[in-house]
Amino acid sequence: MKRISLTQYLVEEQRQHNSIPAELRLLIEVVARACKTISHAVGKGALGEVLGTAETENIQGEVQKKLDIISNEILLEANEWGGHLAAMASEEMESIHPIPNRYPKGEYMLLFDPLDGSSNIDVNVSIGTIFSVLKAPEGMAQPTEADFMQPGTQQVAAGYAVYGPQTMLVLTTGNGVNCFTLDREMGSWVLTQRNMQIPAKTKEFAINMSNARHWHPPVKRYIDELLAGETGPRGTNFNMRWIASMVADVHRILNRGGVFMYPADLRDTSMPGKLRLMYEANPMAFIVEQAGGAATDGKQRIMDIQPHKLHQRVPVFLGSRDEVAVVTSYHQA
Repeated sequence: MKRISLTQYLVEEQRQHNSIPAELRLLIEVVARACKTISHAVGKGALGEVLGTAETENIQGEVQKKLDIISNEILLEANEWGGHLAAMASEEMESIHPIPNRYPKGEYMLLFDPLDGSSNIDVNVSIGTIFSVLKAPEGMAQPTEADFMQPGTQQVAAGYAVYGPQTMLVLTTGNGVNCFTLDREMGSWVLTQRNMQIPAKTKEFAINMSNARHWHPPVKRYIDELLAGETGPRGTNFNMRWIASMVADVHRILNRGGVFMYPADLRDTSMPGKLRLMYEANPMAFIVEQAGGAATDGKQRIMDIQPHKLHQRVPVFLGSRDEVAVVTSYHQA
């Protein structure tokens, strides 16, 4: 089988669909290169003295792991100087990161969760990087947070890298979803899955069951029905899978179906969910929809939500279309 590199794929995609201008291609390649560097750091683990906490907190009030900070720096440094970006925003930073004046500015804006699934770092379970690309608004001078307040439908590209037994990069530019595997000997990304599709039906679900006592009634109703098995109202035995790393859970769903849920709950009713709209929910919703799945916040399509804060949180229900439709309908009942 002829091996197709990430660069070749991007060039051919531009020729066929005119959807990846040179600047966007450069941006994707730089992000992919940064993910390769992060993968190397993750792979070294204790040998690289990168495990454990950094004794600092991010803007979300979460204790940062050393690898969170390292991954954030890798992505910032890799993307600052290339001339393809106007600004960046990270889950780990309070405000946006404008491109320093000594570098040329580009027409894109990059958002990222540098290391998703931090709780799994020290126990050697799959973690990942999630990213989203937006176009800078026309006539933008000095970028502000307001320039990032675009619904997910405005994304021009999104993807994630998963650092597991193999390092993989899953990417969409709005024309389907493709997966690249890092050839560690050659140091290159190789196309290994084309046009990934999520089955519409599934018998698997992913949710943190330890929060069951805090769930709102629609979520309780839905999960109770799944747990009732073939003698219950759904007439099917469902399996539960939960890795506690959104990248790893979504990657499984992308490959074999399933529904991923991180709902809001009653512990803090002022908190509209745990996952961040801009860094996690929007890019994953874009990928999932491009693969034939669905993604809602229980009431509406995630990519239609108009953001009003850089670190806005939302409930998330995504994956196989039929199951997302059922749990969403319970919220609307």
